[in-house]
Amino acid sequence: MSTIVRWSTTGICFLALAGVSPAVAHATPPSGVTAETLGHVSFPFLPGSAAIAGTDFTARKITIAPGGTTGWHYHDGPVYAYVETGVLTRTLHDCSQVSTPAGQIVAEEIDANHVHEGTNLGTVPVVLYAAYIEPPGKPFAEDAPAPPCAATAE
Repeated sequence: MSTIVRWSTTGICFLALAGVSPAVAHATPPSGVTAETLGHVSFPFLPGSAAIAGTDFTARKITIAPGGTTGWHYHDGPVYAYVETGVLTRTLHDCSQVSTPAGQIVAEEIDANHVHEGTNLGTVPVVLYAAYIEPPGKPFAEDAPAPPCAATAE
């Protein structure tokens, strides 16, 4: 994928979104995941900009090595990611699994009721280009315990 297409995809995500506004297990740490911030902009409260005021927009490149995992987590704001290479397998809060191959978009649900874990079950790195739309000062992801169904699946 060319750099122009990548930046265009990220830009389109930002523009399209500009007008939108307890378990017993322990959190699992990520492993085999690296991330690079490609761009960031914060929108402070300004008169006439209430629709996006107090929002952080960040574009990141995320790589998950074969066998790697994000660990269980959730997001405080919307996250949209383009899968450039590999197949991202997500285990959702109800322990269902969704696989997203290269060339597809992932849209994450928000809040602590939607914990999930991303894994790379393949033999090539999973490379994602992600757009985060977060409240100011919030992390990209909040660590979370695995849901109860994950403990019974082990």
